[in-house]
Amino acid sequence: MPFEEHLLDALASVPSWLATVVLSALPVSELRGAIPIAIGVYGIDPIDAYLLAIVGNMLPVIPLLLFLDPVSSFLRQFRIGNSFFTWLFTRTRQKHSQNMERYGTLALTLFVAIPLPVTGAWTGCAAAFVFGIKFRHAMMAIAAGVMISGIVVTLLTLAGMGAIDLLN
Repeated sequence: MPFEEHLLDALASVPSWLATVVLSALPVSELRGAIPIAIGVYGIDPIDAYLLAIVGNMLPVIPLLLFLDPVSSFLRQFRIGNSFFTWLFTRTRQKHSQNMERYGTLALTLFVAIPLPVTGAWTGCAAAFVFGIKFRHAMMAIAAGVMISGIVVTLLTLAGMGAIDLLN
């Protein structure tokens, strides 16, 4: 059984609104997976699905932004952790620092807003940490990106469901 089916089975005993929030909070699905499931599987109204997914997707953002630095500092005490973070910061800053300097939080917003795998709030938090974006700016940029992404995913879901209905 695929992972998605296991996840839906695990959430079968909780109310659909709570399942939508939980799916949105998980890094494997975020709102990109939660909105289509909320609308298509649970039959939740699209506006409600959007709002629930926004809340769920933003739940892990504050803890991630607050604790990535202390966790990485702790892990840097170990040789392998220090090697990893040195490699990560050097590589990422070399490849992307010019764009971050030029576009700053707008780049972070757009990165989170693109509804593709590995571009959501979780990765946005990691990018904000790596580039040293202050909490308030990162929080606002990620929230804006999540809201934009939610609109895009909701519209794509409704368009896809409409197209399926036309074919049937």
